[in-house]
Amino acid sequence: MNTRILFLEELNRLRHDVLTMASRVEEDLGKALIALRNNDKELAKEVKAGDAVVNAMQIKIEDEAAVLIATQQPVARDLRELVTIFKLTGNLERIGDHAVHLAKAAAKLAGEPSFRAAEHLERMAETGKEMIRSSVSAYLNQDAQAARTAAALDDKIDEEHKLLAEEILSLMKKHPELVKKAVRLLNASGFLERLGDHATNICEAVIYMTEGTHEELNQ
Repeated sequence: MNTRILFLEELNRLRHDVLTMASRVEEDLGKALIALRNNDKELAKEVKAGDAVVNAMQIKIEDEAAVLIATQQPVARDLRELVTIFKLTGNLERIGDHAVHLAKAAAKLAGEPSFRAAEHLERMAETGKEMIRSSVSAYLNQDAQAARTAAALDDKIDEEHKLLAEEILSLMKKHPELVKKAVRLLNASGFLERLGDHATNICEAVIYMTEGTHEELNQ
């Protein structure tokens, strides 16, 4: 078989594996959100258990990408894409970690009185899911402008994080007995805020892959 054809087939398999990993991370984030919304401890445990699956996906993809670099010695755009794959999997793995953190918060808050501030967490998680989907789609379509559009969604996450922090601080002043529970919500918000940063990193990697330039988004 022609070496170039073989390389492209292997690269397409890697793209499919990246999509599978991203879909799993998005699914886990969705489950963590449902666990938070419904006070579902069992679903939270399912998200935590699934973290090992995401980690295994990362290792598999990166090992195969490394073999492709070593055996095919790609250059220019092909090499940039393989380097980008490492950046994608690394950031997807970190997003998966933040989904686990959200699930842990959901488990700890199960059975507690609901907080109005938790609505901000839900909106942050929903936007996070959209960012994952849009950033990986930009990668698969090799669309730098779509990556920039996806990264702009991080502003929505940052705004929700700011509003939640303000509400939580006000709540703690009025009701010191709720400090422990409020801090858990604040920590969960911080994890989701960083999730948006990792999705932005993916978008920056896509721009590097397609245009060969390093562009910092959402400064």
